Amino acid sequence: MASKPKQLLEELSHPGPHEVLRGDLALVGLPGVVFTPREGLNLPAVAFGHGWLQPPGRYRELLRHLASWGIVAAAPATHRGPLPSHRLFAADLRSTLDVVRGVRLGPDGISVDPRKLGVAGHSVGGGAAVLAAATEGEPEIKAVATVAAAQTMPTATAAAAKVTVPGLHLAADDDLVAPAGGNAEAIARAWAGPVQLRTLPKSSHLGVTEGAHWSQALLHGKPHRATQRTVRALFTAFFLTHLTGSNTYRSLLEAELKAAPIAYEPEPAVS
Repeated sequence: MASKPKQLLEELSHPGPHEVLRGDLALVGLPGVVFTPREGLNLPAVAFGHGWLQPPGRYRELLRHLASWGIVAAAPATHRGPLPSHRLFAADLRSTLDVVRGVRLGPDGISVDPRKLGVAGHSVGGGAAVLAAATEGEPEIKAVATVAAAQTMPTATAAAAKVTVPGLHLAADDDLVAPAGGNAEAIARAWAGPVQLRTLPKSSHLGVTEGAHWSQALLHGKPHRATQRTVRALFTAFFLTHLTGSNTYRSLLEAELKAAPIAYEPEPAVS
């Protein structure tokens, strides 16, 4: 019998069955971190973009969580200054995917399937993920997920109109830095492919981040455990569904959830 969405949400909010290894992207020419399952061939992979002023370490448990469910998760540590280049940050996300798909990772030779690549991000990292997905050519990105996405230059909204792959956008209900209306919602409404926008109740712009950081003195919000759990579960379900073709967790993505109610989802086109 298929599990109910609430049960799936609970299941995916906990670490998966894989032992996780941590690596350094700098060893292959790009500063950042990578988390992988201990073993596996032809795995899916996701490049994650950090938020404004945030180090990748503030998403350590999210990246580790994805890896525990069989997804290689890597985050470049570039463009962390107050005036980042969003275009170059997007290019670095694509370069990260090139790196993880092009080399064997881990002591047992983990490999990534070049047909199973996604991007994700928080804040401007979410906007940069959209820019990365809108860029044509290799690597070919198959799915995009963001949390508290912020606009970029060029705008993520304009880029979204070119993205035909599935998108999942999670907006913080109490986001005073990148309010949903001009950011996550605008991106979702411009999306060219299948898309869903969900709201994270009682969450701020920094809700998904982990631990303490000096930037909290500049940015509204703080880490929020309920947000972190929900983001981990929904990101995992989304990428397992759209990168591996599994239908095991599809019902979670289709369900109305108290922890993340659907705020926008266009009607499917009638053929």
